[in-house]
Amino acid sequence: MAKRGGGPRALAGALNKVTRPIFGKRGFAGGAVITEWPAIVGRHLAAHTVPERIAYQGGGRDRGILHLRVDSGALAAELQHLEPQLLDRINGYFGYRSVERLRIVHGPLPPAKAPPRPAPRALDRSEKKDLADRLAAIEDEDLRAALDALGRVVAASDKGQPKKNDV
Repeated sequence: MAKRGGGPRALAGALNKVTRPIFGKRGFAGGAVITEWPAIVGRHLAAHTVPERIAYQGGGRDRGILHLRVDSGALAAELQHLEPQLLDRINGYFGYRSVERLRIVHGPLPPAKAPPRPAPRALDRSEKKDLADRLAAIEDEDLRAALDALGRVVAASDKGQPKKNDV
């Protein structure tokens, strides 16, 4: 009897099925241009540009026009001069010539995601004991757990601050 489901699968495979129709409407076959944009053009250009869509002429997939939103007029002018190098990078990344020209659109970019916060440092043994001693009198377990979590974050972020016992 054959197994059903085939075991665990990568999330990327399922996600690709969901995003392919959305990206396909904008000419991005699978969305790699969008997801890999910083790797293709570099951090500086990726911070000031967003690929919006690829329009293909004549129904083929080898004469695309990449519509590129740029947030700065000066950068838009610079990109016009850098278009051949940028096209080489885009097409070289994918291994075939899918984009023939750029169409630069000047306008605001969508808000960038904030970088993830670094994890707070681990408390040392004395800090853990001090926190536990301060919370020992609290009878409500849920409240004590919430205050413990808050206390750990606060204590971990007090770099260079004198401790209460040090003052």
